[in-house]
Amino acid sequence: MSQIRALTTDILIVGSGAAGMSAAVAASASGASVIVADDRKVPGGVLTQCVHSGFGLGRYGKEMTGPEYSKEEFRRFDESSAIYLSDCRVLSLSSDKTALVSGSEGLSRISFRECILATGCTERPLWSLPVSGTRPEGVYTAGEAQEMIELGGYDTGNNVFILGSGDIGQIMARRFIQLGKTVVGMAEQKDHLGGMKRNQEECIRAYDIPVTLNSTVTEIHGSPHLTGVTLHHLDSGTDELIECDTLITALGLEPDRSLAEGLENDNGYPGWLHFCGNADFVHDIADSASTQGEKLGRNLACRIQSNGKEV
Repeated sequence: MSQIRALTTDILIVGSGAAGMSAAVAASASGASVIVADDRKVPGGVLTQCVHSGFGLGRYGKEMTGPEYSKEEFRRFDESSAIYLSDCRVLSLSSDKTALVSGSEGLSRISFRECILATGCTERPLWSLPVSGTRPEGVYTAGEAQEMIELGGYDTGNNVFILGSGDIGQIMARRFIQLGKTVVGMAEQKDHLGGMKRNQEECIRAYDIPVTLNSTVTEIHGSPHLTGVTLHHLDSGTDELIECDTLITALGLEPDRSLAEGLENDNGYPGWLHFCGNADFVHDIADSASTQGEKLGRNLACRIQSNGKEV
């Protein structure tokens, strides 16, 4: 059995998206040693798949795409003294302030003084709803579809139905139209559209996306490929068959705190564990996640400096 490599750092940051990178830059600039662990090859998180604009106005004073914003954040990160462990997964955090990490070089155990979870969000899948029917190909969360298309170069079906009208659902509706697909409709359970007004104007209204409010999907049809969904109208109680070969769900995001499970105590989480970016709460824009990460990284580094370097 290979030996477990031992590493030590002041601050361990899990996740290298907007919040994680900015926290690492600020902490290292304030004198702390920093290790950033991420299961992707390059930093950036979901920014790298967000090819639409809407980033950077608050932080850089100009409109940027996700990859452009990520590139600027990475430039700062690359110039810092933070160590980046790519292609590795943090398997667990322990109360003795260590993390077990699996990567290309085998297992590592990282000892730290402070830990920041900048792990982003998870998407609520369709199967979290009381939906009956088959389980065919062609059903994706909005984030999955975005990653498939923008990073993987994969294709989807041509007739797309979207369940949920949050920001990413609206952005993907526009993207499908740009790719030559037909968005046959969007369903929203509430009596009004979700998301930011900007996306409502630039995605839904600008591209004439048909939206049905007070409605939800209750049944899936087709096997092995999706052929349609049953749309239930909550106001009238009636059902409608919508023919489609792709269903995209945009049912909302939940902070990913899975690594913190089991660490709670009577006072909440231990004082050395911190949440940042979308792992703390869902940020409307990446700029605010970067700002939060920057502040947290600086504050933790200053706390370590004031407490001394001895463990």
